[in-house]
Amino acid sequence: MKNIHASGHVRGQSVFLDDLPVHEGTLYAAVFGSPVAHGRITGADLERARALPGVVAVFSHEDIPGKNQIGGNIRDEPLLAERELHYIGQPVFLIVAEDEWTARRARLLAGLQYEALPAITDVEEAWGREQFLFPPRTFRLGSVDEAWEHCVYHFEGEAETGAQEHLYLEPQASYAFPAPHGGMKICSSAQGPAEVQHVAARVLGLPVHRIEVEATQLGGAFGGKEGQATAWACLAALAAWRLQRPVKLVLPRQDDMRMTGKRLPCRARFRIGLSRALKILTYEATFLLDGGAAAGLSPGILERALFHATNSYYIPNVRATAFCCRTNLPPNTAFRGFGAPQAMFALEAAIARAAYELGIPARRIQEANLLKEGDEFPYGQRARQAHARQCWARAEADFDIRKKEKEVEAFNHQNASTKKGLAMMPVCFGISFTKTSMNQASALLHIYQDGSVGLSSGAVEMGQGVSTKLAQLAAMALGVQAERIRVETTDTARVANSSPTAASSGADLNGKAVQHACAQLRRRLLETAASILRAPLAEVDLHAEQVWRNGRPTALSWEKLAPEALQRRVNLSAQGYYATPLICFDREKEKGHPFAYYVYGTAAVTMAVDCIRGTYATEEVCIIHDFGDSLNPDIDQGQVEGGVVQGIGWMTSEEVGCSPDGRLLADSLSTYKIPDIYAAPDVIDCRPLGAEGPGMAALRSKAVGEPPLMYGIAAYFALIQAIRAFNPHYRPGFRAPMTPEKVLMALYQDENAAAL
Repeated sequence: MKNIHASGHVRGQSVFLDDLPVHEGTLYAAVFGSPVAHGRITGADLERARALPGVVAVFSHEDIPGKNQIGGNIRDEPLLAERELHYIGQPVFLIVAEDEWTARRARLLAGLQYEALPAITDVEEAWGREQFLFPPRTFRLGSVDEAWEHCVYHFEGEAETGAQEHLYLEPQASYAFPAPHGGMKICSSAQGPAEVQHVAARVLGLPVHRIEVEATQLGGAFGGKEGQATAWACLAALAAWRLQRPVKLVLPRQDDMRMTGKRLPCRARFRIGLSRALKILTYEATFLLDGGAAAGLSPGILERALFHATNSYYIPNVRATAFCCRTNLPPNTAFRGFGAPQAMFALEAAIARAAYELGIPARRIQEANLLKEGDEFPYGQRARQAHARQCWARAEADFDIRKKEKEVEAFNHQNASTKKGLAMMPVCFGISFTKTSMNQASALLHIYQDGSVGLSSGAVEMGQGVSTKLAQLAAMALGVQAERIRVETTDTARVANSSPTAASSGADLNGKAVQHACAQLRRRLLETAASILRAPLAEVDLHAEQVWRNGRPTALSWEKLAPEALQRRVNLSAQGYYATPLICFDREKEKGHPFAYYVYGTAAVTMAVDCIRGTYATEEVCIIHDFGDSLNPDIDQGQVEGGVVQGIGWMTSEEVGCSPDGRLLADSLSTYKIPDIYAAPDVIDCRPLGAEGPGMAALRSKAVGEPPLMYGIAAYFALIQAIRAFNPHYRPGFRAPMTPEKVLMALYQDENAAAL
């Protein structure tokens, strides 16, 4: 089945939030953000802004009828600043005008008096001053301290990964308007409409049922609209509530980049110990995550980083500690992988350090330590259906890795100004929300009297194809053509208390809920058909839009059955519910069974470096990926390709820089470089492992959204190999991204220079 949104996207007919018809009397909002990274508000001058023709109102925190707080589990983030300023771009005032141009012009006329305070923009400084957003956490396995004496080799070092801008095609957007009976309708480009609903109710001082939130399809998200869409929705709702008129707020691209958080940067310190046979006996890591000015989703990101500290390897003795530091930067947030990429990079850096010192290929250490069935992770869960070794072996065989390595070696011997490197990256990624209570979903199905079907769920379509998969599941479960299924927009009035579409769980959770709803309807229709045919229920079946009896089609079609069931007063609506079984986690013991299953895979990435200019190209990405029994191979392949290119961008060109005073330096597409068609790999060859999927995946089709991003980590280590082929004196410092400027410096690094 093809993606049901493909035609609309290609034709420009898809409806995103900014395409919605505008209500009569709609006003437009612009946000005045803090001009400093840290300061104390001493006064404000809003008269010139208010006096501008067309300006309707200027709101501050004093105009909030409920609570000025949008923080989640940790209530540390005001909607509008009150007394202190904590990052450049922090919302202070909301300006509402008759048109968007006037609102933005008025923002330039608004004045804010403040006393500047020292700002912290470096995670090391924050850590040294013990500026933590919440207490640190540690995962343990075995006895690290005792294991060191059994290690023949031990190494230590540091690794650093930078922030990453989501750069979704559709910026943050919201549209709020008063609803009948004292309610509020909010259209939001949010991955979690239910969170927007609950927080907006808190801000407006209303019961939750008086707030309705609808999310049409999103133009990309990657985690950036999971928690951070909430503020903009609440601001629009605040203005609409106070003025009792519709209010629209769409961030310009530069505002979006400047005022929203990124992937959490991370600095890690590691120690690794190996046996003579290259078995990793012990691993110790300390992660310093930069959470920005407020906690947001950082508690979950820190937790998932610890869950993936050992990636696809079995290490019997582990101690991993993570700190989330408070800095004067926009609150950083979820991004594809949710902490796992940062932790995996640190371990791959430790392995690369060991391989560099021992003078051996990193691949030998990687292969010697891959997970096998029953191995224990540091948090207590054991690997089941562990396909790490199978993926690695398939990659070596299918892509003839030994031959590729010899070809790279021969190329480097024959070429002086261009060098190549090849690196491999195994991946093991846990699937579930790590907060157990979030692993639940509902779905609502209606069969109409003409046989068409309406499907509502908590899943938000943001380009990943979840709507297509849900339509497939419903069609297969009901025995009808997918064209009969209409997947509705996500709306809290139809499906309440939904978890965000995140953690690669959208198709699993909502798909299972859809299957449960379909099973109820199918049962009722089969009972109706059995009554019509005067046949035992066991003899009746339904598929291909026809009622079958004893394996033969009858004259009773789906189009006849649906209206007949309605005439017989059969309930043609059903609500399905699913909660992932078995999963649990004890945060006091830091042990449990947090994941429904794991996704495995192995990638081999070949990079070519121009040693005169420092530029590079991704020549080939070869992947064996564990799809399970893929429900939609085309969509899943697309997710792999998009994920790996996004991961390569994070590792190479996407550098988020800020000045010491907290000002974002890469705030536009002219200064922030993502992979384009010219930077994309020449070849992406992704092949399915072919192993059966787990029962807790929808129709055994494994989640696919996040795991492929980690394959891009191999690009960094392939670049290091290429650099060392040109400059044997190069000492890697494991600081990503490896931009062309860094490559050029590394190519000509002196043997006495510091690591790069």
